[in-house]
Formats: sequence, structure tokens, C-alpha cells
Amino acid sequence: MIERKQEIQQEERAIIVGVVQKGQTELQVQEYMDELAFLAETAGAVTVKRFMQKLPRPDSKTFVGKGKLEEIKNYVQGHDITLVIFDDELTGAQIMNIEKEVGIYTIDRSDLILDIFARRAKTAQAKTQVELAQYQYILPRLKGMWKHLERQGGGVGTRGPGETEIETDRRIVKDKISLLRKRLAEIDKQAFTQRKDRGEFIRVALVGYTNVGKSTLMNILSKRDVFAENKLFATLDTTTSKVVLENTPFLLSDTVGFIRKLPHHLVESFKSTLDEVRESDVLLHVVDISHPQYEEQMNVVNKTLQDLKCHDKPVITIFNKMDLYEEKHFDEWLGDDIKETILKELKERWENETQGNCVFIAATEKRNIPELRDRLLDQVRTNYKIRYPYKTEFLY
Repeated sequence: MIERKQEIQQEERAIIVGVVQKGQTELQVQEYMDELAFLAETAGAVTVKRFMQKLPRPDSKTFVGKGKLEEIKNYVQGHDITLVIFDDELTGAQIMNIEKEVGIYTIDRSDLILDIFARRAKTAQAKTQVELAQYQYILPRLKGMWKHLERQGGGVGTRGPGETEIETDRRIVKDKISLLRKRLAEIDKQAFTQRKDRGEFIRVALVGYTNVGKSTLMNILSKRDVFAENKLFATLDTTTSKVVLENTPFLLSDTVGFIRKLPHHLVESFKSTLDEVRESDVLLHVVDISHPQYEEQMNVVNKTLQDLKCHDKPVITIFNKMDLYEEKHFDEWLGDDIKETILKELKERWENETQGNCVFIAATEKRNIPELRDRLLDQVRTNYKIRYPYKTEFLY
């Protein structure tokens, strides 16, 4: 039936393709491509070559121009490439046209992210969310996917399927989406009941761009062994732990990381996972300050929080990976006084921008963790006084 999805194989040789569109700079798109290469690596593929083209608008048939597509085709034929990944979302027709020309499997950024999510999903909730997102991704692309079925030996006749078969598959996909939504609603209901049973505790949620160190921080604060690695979307399922700081208990949750160009249907599917963020009292916004585009990443997170209507919650901004920041910006010839001045100006800037609600740490070195704990404890206690005033005297 609709088994168009071809899992990315380990060490698969891939090329990535990006288009500099109106309103974008080459530097900006180059950074998007860096992230796409990291996504490919997370999925198990090896990026062999990058192709970039400047266009006022993408080509409606093949996304890139004919000349660029010919260049891609020639490279693929001469370098044993098995996968083409486009940084922007493609239509079913575009995928079909590109594959017809280059002769190998072609996916876009959304499909790549879905592949990673499918691998990372462990719980029933995450698996259902990913499956729902995959079917929502497939539905508008069904017509263009018949060529995939034909190539992969899906039993389709050589003259191509008729409209009746396509309509049949559309109905099957829509029924599957409806079934998955019902199943997810049941799982969400159970999860909501579990959250209600946690008692009257202040809830704190770690939020941030993917791969900024949320899970590492979760391990330090909760003294638990949550899975953490230097790959995108290491965490899919929300992990919640009870933490006690100086006799003050609260619940700390690690949530799925955000990313730019996140597929809309994936956001919709994972909104139930993000309920942990919506129902929290305090947000810890973790930022990888060593990343060259960390401010853009902060904007992506803030925009997502606005979409979730969580932007009015108390936020402590945690600038993580200060060790890597210093490694990148300080060389051996730089004097200590200059280093101190640079760090002072950086901290003063963000102290002003966050109204003093920020802290600079290096989680892997456990640098400045005591200051983070103190700030977090003050905020949690403030929230207890507001939410549960009758508990305050007992707690302190």
C-alpha cells in the first residue's frame, strides 16, 4: 500500500541541496545547510557534497534550475551517491521529477526529521505522534509517490496507477490519520491524568533549541541518568523527575528540542508532548552560546513558546557551553584583561535583555551550577508563595 518510506541506511552517502531565496543571504543558507548536514549525520547518513543555488523563487517542477539539476545528476553518477536531501519542503511532483532526473532516492528536510523522529520514538505516545505526522506528510504527496512504489516493486502496473487507486489510497490514509488521532487522544487523556496525580508541586520545564544541552542539565539537577548525546533530537519523550533543593521539592521536565523549519504537521502531532511546557510554572530556556547563530535559535524558541501561549511564564535563560564559547573566541595571545572585558560585556548585555534572569554555565564542566541552583530555587519558592501560600511556611 502506502509504504513509500525508505529508511535511511547507516553510512549512506548523501548530497544536500539548498536554495538562496529572496530575502535570504548566502551565509544564512550556508548555516541552514550546516544544520541539515548535522540532521543527516544524526539519521546515519554521510554528507559527501553540498549544492547551493541562488534563485528569486524555487522552480515549480524541480525546485532548482535545469542547469543545477544536471550538475547534481552528473555528480551523483560519478561518486556513488545514494541519497539527495533538499533543505526545503518539496511537493510530491517535485520529488518525482527530481528522482526521474537524478535516478536516486530524494527527500526533503521534513522527511529527514521524520526519519530521525521515527528512530528515536520509544514510548507509545511518541510512536503514535510520529506515525500520525508521517501520514499527514504523505497525504498531499500521494500522486507523486506512485513512481516510488513502482521503483520499489510495490506491485504497480508499468503503465502507472489510475485515479481510482490514488483515491483509494487517499481514503485509506485519511482513515489511518483519523484512527491515530483517536489513539493519541486516549494516550493524552492518560498522560493528563498522570500529570494531575503529581500533587501540588511547582513544575519547571527545560526548553530550548535541539542539542543545546538540556538533557545534560537535567542529569545534573535531578541526579538522574537521562539519555544525552551530541546529536539532534536525542530527547523525544518528556522525562519528568522530582527534584529537591534545600528542602524545596519541585518537578523538573526535559522536553523535545525545537528547530527552525520544523514541519507543521510534526508540531501539531507533538503538541501533546509540549503540554508539559504549557502546564509548567517556570521555564528554563537553555541556549548554546557557543553556536554562531545562537540568537536566531533563541528567536525560534521564543516564537514557538508564543505559539504555545507560554511566553508570559517566568523564564530563566541559561547560556550553556561557555567553555566552548571561550575556546572559539579566545586565542592564546589574548590577554586575561581583554578576556575578562569581553565576558563582562557579554554578561551585561544579556543581564539587561533578560531583566537579570539569566545565568552563564558550562554543564559538562559543572561550571557555575551553584548559581543556577540558587536562581532556580528563588524562582520556585516565589512561585510556591503565589500558587500554594499555605505550603510556604511548611516548606521553609
